[in-house]
Amino acid sequence: MSVVEGGAKPAGLVARVTNILTRPGSEWDVIAGEPATTASLFTGYACILALIPLIGTLISRVILHSLLGGFLGGGFGMMAGLIGGVVLGVVGYALTLGMVFVVSLIINALAPTFDAQPDAVQALKVSVYSGTAMWVVGIVSWIPVLGWLLGLAALGYTCYLLYLGVAKLMKPPAEKAVGYAVVVILLEIVVYAVVGWIMVIVGAMAVFGAAATGAAAFSSNANHAAALGNLAAASRQIQAAAEQAQSNAQTGKVVAIDPDKLKMLLPDNIAGAPRTDVEATSASAAGFGGSNAKATYDKNDAHITLMITDLAAAGGFAAMAGAMNVQENKETATGYEKAGNVNGRWTMERYDNQAKSGSYSVLIANRFNLEAEGSGVSIDDLKSAVAAVGPDRLQALANG
Repeated sequence: MSVVEGGAKPAGLVARVTNILTRPGSEWDVIAGEPATTASLFTGYACILALIPLIGTLISRVILHSLLGGFLGGGFGMMAGLIGGVVLGVVGYALTLGMVFVVSLIINALAPTFDAQPDAVQALKVSVYSGTAMWVVGIVSWIPVLGWLLGLAALGYTCYLLYLGVAKLMKPPAEKAVGYAVVVILLEIVVYAVVGWIMVIVGAMAVFGAAATGAAAFSSNANHAAALGNLAAASRQIQAAAEQAQSNAQTGKVVAIDPDKLKMLLPDNIAGAPRTDVEATSASAAGFGGSNAKATYDKNDAHITLMITDLAAAGGFAAMAGAMNVQENKETATGYEKAGNVNGRWTMERYDNQAKSGSYSVLIANRFNLEAEGSGVSIDDLKSAVAAVGPDRLQALANG
């Protein structure tokens, strides 16, 4: 299958994957000279490679829920695994392709800042092909330990591929190529943060939605229709959130707060532990941006990291958390994990009593993520850290 249309014939799909992973420098030179269109880059490469993690998701969900079905009896486990896997996989697939396009906009919008040559198609090539390693590893991402190790390696290699792609296709001066790539990566992290929030929400929905739909398969058509209705409502929420985020970005209605202002909200002391380090960063392009302030606190064996992240315009996606009213409560062997709407704000909490470690985060005004994570501390210490920043102060910033 061709990955571009017209002009010199490019490498086939398998050859392209092999070459970009094994000899990226020379392959980027080949890619730079190939004619392409948005449609050809997506249908001939991105849409195909992005299916690999989807298959991995289906495998993991089927295995997980098949085991669950073994305890519950009947075909419920397999049914729940298939339905939950399809919901989570399809939404993740759509979000991945959307993220590829957003990152290409960022790459192209940043080009003048680094004296590079703006070119929407070349920027899309960089975004599409630099994701190859992560997509390929997606087939084994569900395997304990191995999936995590390979995923970490693929993430590092993706950053390297992106750097080479930016340098060769966008053509910035050599001394500015690294800075260009670093800023793109920082903004990509913001995009990933938004996608991560969505996947947490959809993941919880997939678990409970699959259970409801699986039960409906063994009961009445009315219940089955209700489950499909819930899924349709969720799809509308995703579409509405995406449209709102795009509108906010284009009109400049929501602009990321100066990170230095966020840094001023971080207290000097938490639970008797003094602040030992503090940093603040921000980046923006193509109408999207974000800012972050982070501080660390240490005392004896206690360690806390407190972070404030402003998702700005992209925070519109996070509105789905409260709108869907998803609740999750899971007991582990040594602790617990739970997520849901608390006092009108999406909240996530996890704690391991044995390791005395965990995290506590709150989404404020559908844009600020306030999170404390630590070790050698109690969950009350982490909640106190979040309270010390003052969620209401962030709400006031959002309200202008």
